[in-house]
Amino acid sequence: MNTGIPARKFLSTLVLGVASALFAGGMGIVSPAIAAPSVAGLPDFTDMVEKAGPAVVNIRTTAKMRSNPNGAMSEDEEMQEFFRRFFGVPMPRQPERTPRGNGKSQPQQEEEVPRGVGSGFIVSADGFIMTNAHVIEGADDVYVTLSDKREFKAKVIGSDKRTDVAVVKIEGGNLPRLPIGDSAKLRAGEWVVAIGSPFGLDNTVTAGIVSSKARDTGDYLQLIQTDVAVNPGNSGGPLINMRGEVVGINSQIYSRSGGYMGISFAVPIDEAMRVAEQLKTTGKVTRGRIGVQIGEVTKDVAESLGLSRAQGAQVQRVEPGSPAEKGGVETGDIILKYNGTNIERSSDLPRLVGNTKPGSRATISVWRKGATRDLQLTIAEMEPEKTAKKENGKTKPERTPNALGLSVTNLTEAQKRELNLDGGVLVDAAEGVSARAGLRAGDVILRLNNTDIKDAAQFNSLIAKLDPKKMAVLLVRRGDSSQFVPIRPNAQ
Repeated sequence: MNTGIPARKFLSTLVLGVASALFAGGMGIVSPAIAAPSVAGLPDFTDMVEKAGPAVVNIRTTAKMRSNPNGAMSEDEEMQEFFRRFFGVPMPRQPERTPRGNGKSQPQQEEEVPRGVGSGFIVSADGFIMTNAHVIEGADDVYVTLSDKREFKAKVIGSDKRTDVAVVKIEGGNLPRLPIGDSAKLRAGEWVVAIGSPFGLDNTVTAGIVSSKARDTGDYLQLIQTDVAVNPGNSGGPLINMRGEVVGINSQIYSRSGGYMGISFAVPIDEAMRVAEQLKTTGKVTRGRIGVQIGEVTKDVAESLGLSRAQGAQVQRVEPGSPAEKGGVETGDIILKYNGTNIERSSDLPRLVGNTKPGSRATISVWRKGATRDLQLTIAEMEPEKTAKKENGKTKPERTPNALGLSVTNLTEAQKRELNLDGGVLVDAAEGVSARAGLRAGDVILRLNNTDIKDAAQFNSLIAKLDPKKMAVLLVRRGDSSQFVPIRPNAQ
């Protein structure tokens, strides 16, 4: 049969085929051909950036400062100007120096000097612009420059330091604006773009992915973490998804050098818009409060109190006369839910309470002495934090040592009144395991595990009955706050 293929070429093709089969199939086991996975192309940002860019603005701020009559700047002013020009951030204002020489002060002229640069974006055609609170903080005047080089003097509508959100307004009509997205729908790994003015370079575009959509930085908000390059001057600019929608306001970077190191943070646009609406309506942000000082619940504390896992917010202090006190919240409670929402970490609680309208009713679920109970509270308006009042020194009564190395005494009636307590014992000295756990003289022990402490005799009796193989937990008051201290009786 004539196949039309010369014998030599056929043999050569056969040998190559067998060799391929041997390598691919593992010495004689022929494997089926494996299709190479299709490689998705990299995203193209050009159309989106071209459409979004005109709504991103440069913000520069100025301050009025007094200069020397000869026009020269002092050393402090020169240093401030250096930081403004090269880092885009202001130096703190220095106090004015007393003139030297004959002691006569010479007249000084007031001039407008640059204070800092940042970014922002237009959210409405009539000129409302969102940015960071720290971008405009301390400024006497704010100027907004559009991508077409038009410059406007802006009016500050309001700012909120807790969320680092500010709103300014320029007088204009039919201005380009950015559509607002939904930051709750962000996913880790999603492509995002930042547009801003790093180091004063207008309309600079950088891109990256969402690293985490809810990074708890210890501040009031959980922030969006990205690997988008953000530098001084990017602050206040938009973080934009692939649909051209704003999902965040670039606000912070993690850096040891002052420049970008691969981690940046943005305020979620959902929260930023809630703040902006209040700023536009009233010029300030109103938040709810219940009047408690809280802390994290550790694994050891959770196990000792009978909780299935470490969760909730531990109440360390209840402010006198606060909604929490009126609603029955006690020091040592673990708040597990707020209006039905689980409190996974202590930082969840202030966010939920803060977003509640003052005057409204709320239900919290607390874990107390091995059981859950629901409490009804009327939310108050947040006010400046009060300075904790320290305890007065007291004469040390006679020591009563126990197995934990604690020397405790009963509180006097005067001490109970002063501290607003019904019971507890005063730590006169802490040694051994107690000292290593952080206890010290002057602490007041209010509870052991789930049992309230009434006096020293009861406390020492409970200590003597502790199982040395199990972790115990003490509710300890220090100053005006209280916290749980895990301690193992047989710790060395």
